Amino acid sequence: MSQLQLNGSGSLHDGGYSYSVTAPPGSTIYTAGISPLDTDGATVGPNDVTAQANQCMINLETALADVGAELSDVAKVTIYVAEKMQADLVVAWDVVSKVFGDHKPAATMLGVTVLGYDDQLVEIEAIAVIPA
Repeated sequence: MSQLQLNGSGSLHDGGYSYSVTAPPGSTIYTAGISPLDTDGATVGPNDVTAQANQCMINLETALADVGAELSDVAKVTIYVAEKMQADLVVAWDVVSKVFGDHKPAATMLGVTVLGYDDQLVEIEAIAVIPA
């Protein structure tokens, strides 16, 4: 069970997300940018923001599990989308927020020009905290 305290704000717009997260002492995990790659290294879902965001979340969950963490331990998530339309950021966010469910880590979304792999549109990085 997560020890994170997800903080809204009584002074800022209630956007349905956390403005900050307070973490108790423990181990902090910083992931690399998680790409939408399958186990063979191929980009999943070329030109499909939804498929790529979903694969990134699957890969994020796997990377966290490898070090004893889970999605509910994520304090901060950053989502990068290499598309020109702001609506595509919303598409990616819808996938990410659905996978997180009731857990709402602090989040940042960015539209970027290009990402590291051919046909890559989405990349997600996270900071998670697990108890000492």
